[in-house]
Amino acid sequence: MTREPQRYEYALLQVMPRPERGELVNAGLLLYCRPLRSLVARVHFDRARVRALDPGADLDAIETSVKLVAAICAGDPDAGPAAAEEIGRRFRWLTAPRSTVVRAGPVHSGFTASPDAEADRLLALLVLPPG
Repeated sequence: MTREPQRYEYALLQVMPRPERGELVNAGLLLYCRPLRSLVARVHFDRARVRALDPGADLDAIETSVKLVAAICAGDPDAGPAAAEEIGRRFRWLTAPRSTVVRAGPVHSGFTASPDAEADRLLALLVLPPG
């Protein structure tokens, strides 16, 4: 049985090691599809790209924060109270504007029948290095 495409929203997960400079690296994405009751995260933390923006960045702390966002998306009970919220509230909380080192970019939308496949496609297109 083939599903009909449903509307989804996504935001890039960004690392901005020095917020005062405004330079960032895409480190993943969050994808929420309400009709299919799906919230997925895909992450790829590229230490070398972050180091290029800030040689003194605490890469371990930043990577931990990126992984925490993915754990909250997955509803991991060890990820804190936000992970226990229903998926729509989790997505809105994670994509709320913040001026921190790890944050979500603007929310965009599209249509898909498979949130997991679409998250993989967007990760390859927008986050992973070319090649």
